[in-house]
Parts: sequence; structure tokens; C-alpha cells
Amino acid sequence: MEFGRVNPEELAAVDFTLPPDPEMTVATLLSAKNNKPLQVHVGCAKWGRKEWVGQIYPPKTKDANFLDEYVKHFDCIELNATFYNAYPPATIAKWKQKADIRPDFKFCPKFSQSISHIRRLKNAEEATTKFYEGIMAFGDKLGPLFLQLSDNFTPKSFPELKAYLEQLPTDVPVYVELRHKDWFAIPKNRENVFNMLKQLNMGAVITDATGRRDCVHMHLPTPHAFIRFVGNGLHPSDYARVDEWIDRIKQWRDMGLQSVWFFMHQHDEQYSPKLADYVSAQFNEKLGLNLERPHFIEEGKGLFG
Repeated sequence: MEFGRVNPEELAAVDFTLPPDPEMTVATLLSAKNNKPLQVHVGCAKWGRKEWVGQIYPPKTKDANFLDEYVKHFDCIELNATFYNAYPPATIAKWKQKADIRPDFKFCPKFSQSISHIRRLKNAEEATTKFYEGIMAFGDKLGPLFLQLSDNFTPKSFPELKAYLEQLPTDVPVYVELRHKDWFAIPKNRENVFNMLKQLNMGAVITDATGRRDCVHMHLPTPHAFIRFVGNGLHPSDYARVDEWIDRIKQWRDMGLQSVWFFMHQHDEQYSPKLADYVSAQFNEKLGLNLERPHFIEEGKGLFG
């Protein structure tokens, strides 16, 4: 992921402190408080990473078997593949079959770019129907969906966004990722869009990227968090940032958070399994969970490797 990337020499000057919780987040969580245990899912964005062969995939693993290996290490995937191609149900059914060895595994598909970036949500009914027809083949392996809007999708297009979201099926959770700066910089825009998501019972993606701190908005329209974390090659700040996220999620859990999806990105994806391992270890330690962590082939390549 290149979004929010800065030069390495700039990292020391970045303030990575998470913003305080907006009033919406506090209200959402306190009103949702229940006695059910927090559901936590940790994963990456793609399974087709050759860099992971010899790291978490056995040596000489073929591309066709990457998903078979991925599901042995993570319980979910932020499925970016569906952004670039519209896959037929038959293909998706094959992916589901590979994940059947892990009952709790979930695919979290990204809306097709033909919907979000090309048609920009207008006259996208046919493309949306095709997208849903494909992903429904995941069956019980289907997790939440996320709609990423482009950097140039401005608040001027709020009516189109609202109209599009209002016509989506309500039986599968949807999270929306905003990127244009004016969604966050102008209070009225921020209030309008997050209130709209709350009214529609849709989530807001929080993207934690170094060069775009405004996207770390901390708004939770629903008592569920979808976090896209972009690291910097295991720079010490990566670990400090994860630690702060774990502390915040623990606070949110105590307030009423019901689930969290934590997806790991790195500009160089060879490092994603290592930091994802750290994330799971910290969840286990700080929140008393028992998340299964990735299994590294070479000793010393995991948590602190």
C-alpha cells in the first residue's frame, strides 16, 4: 500500500498519537454495551505474496496454493482482489472451499473499482448486483464488506454516496473508507457523513497511515471497528503504534465494542506477517484473548524477529 507513505527520514517528525474519541464513538459504544466477549480478527490484505514463501509459506509453495497456506495463519483477509476483478460465484466458491479447513475464517471483500472509482457510485446498479452475486458464494465465510472511495471523491458527492448506500442490502455489514481531506477538515462534512453512516447502521473504516493522520478519525457509527493499519517496515514506531491501538481497543471493549477487524499493511509486504504476529500477541496479553498467531518457518522470524 502506497497510501500515506512518507520518506523514512520523515518518520521521526510524525505525531502518531491517536486522537481522542469523538462524542459519537462514546455514545455508540455506551449504548451498545453488552456482556458478550469481544470478537477480534487479525489478517492481511492479500494471500498471493511470494515474499512469504520460506517465511510462513513452506519453501517451493506454488502460487495456486498460497490461499491454502494463508488460512493456516490468519482468520480473515481484507480481500482486495475483488476491487480489481469481478469474480464469478464459481471462482469464489473455490476460495471458500480452501478456507473450509478453518471454521472461523472470513473473507472481507472490497467493493469493485468499477463501482467506486469508475462509475463513482452513479448508475452502478448492474455492477453492484454482479459484485454481490459473486461474493455471496462465500456463504458462511463472508465477513463485512468495505467500500473505499477515491482520494478525489469529495463531500460534493455526498448525495451520491447517501443514495448509493441507502439501496444496498442490509444483511451483510458494510464499512466505508473516506480519503479526501475535506471529509475530515470541515466539521460540517464530517458530521454529515458519520451521522449518515450511523443512521444506516454502517461502519466507518479507520485507516492509520503515516502521511494521512486525518484518516485516523476514530469515529465509530456502529459498535464495530474496521482498522487498516499501514506500517513502515517494522520501524520502532510500528510497535509503539500497535501498542496504543491495543490500549484504545481495550478501552472501547470496556465501553461496549463488539468486534474489531484489524488488517495489516506494509509498503513492503514481506513485513506484514511479522507485525500481524505482534498485534495478535498483544491482543492476547493485554485483553486476555487466545488468538492463534502466525507460524514462522525459521526460528526467530516472528514476534521480535
